[in-house]
Amino acid sequence: MLNSRPIEMFALQGTMTQDEFIQLIHQHKGLIQKICTLYCQTLHDRQDLFQEIIIQLWKSLPKFRNESKASTWMYRVALNTAISDLRKKQIRIRASTTDYNVSDIAEVNETSDQAEKLELLYSALRQLSDIEKALVMLYLDNKSYEEMEDILGINQNNLRVKMNRIKEKLRNLTKAGSYGY
Repeated sequence: MLNSRPIEMFALQGTMTQDEFIQLIHQHKGLIQKICTLYCQTLHDRQDLFQEIIIQLWKSLPKFRNESKASTWMYRVALNTAISDLRKKQIRIRASTTDYNVSDIAEVNETSDQAEKLELLYSALRQLSDIEKALVMLYLDNKSYEEMEDILGINQNNLRVKMNRIKEKLRNLTKAGSYGY
């Protein structure tokens, strides 16, 4: 059984065990899954990226100085891993012929209308740059601009400007997609 100390304290003291690390991953696996879904089109690629993110989190654990929340640190490592993994794949393969299947992530009880809207959203998100995708994901996770600055290393004023531009871009992309042009 795990100790009752908060997980963040283990990282600060450099005494996190493998079981405690696994507990930390379970507490925050949703954020890792979101990143995988945003940056990968197939289930197989999402699973590979998930594993790579876990490996990178484990490797970078000794560098976590507890100057930010564990979730902020995890976002930073996960996003950097996803972006670098995507760039490696783009170097090897310039174009992907795999179609994205919304049913891989859609809930079983969703209506076809909800699935269509979800597919339209993911289609629009795929057209964003890596940084824009990361910013949207953090925004949708209700991260403050201060937390976004810590994670992405972009100052808050630039983040606000980027977010307004991204919102407009997504409005146009989803509007065009819903009208078929």
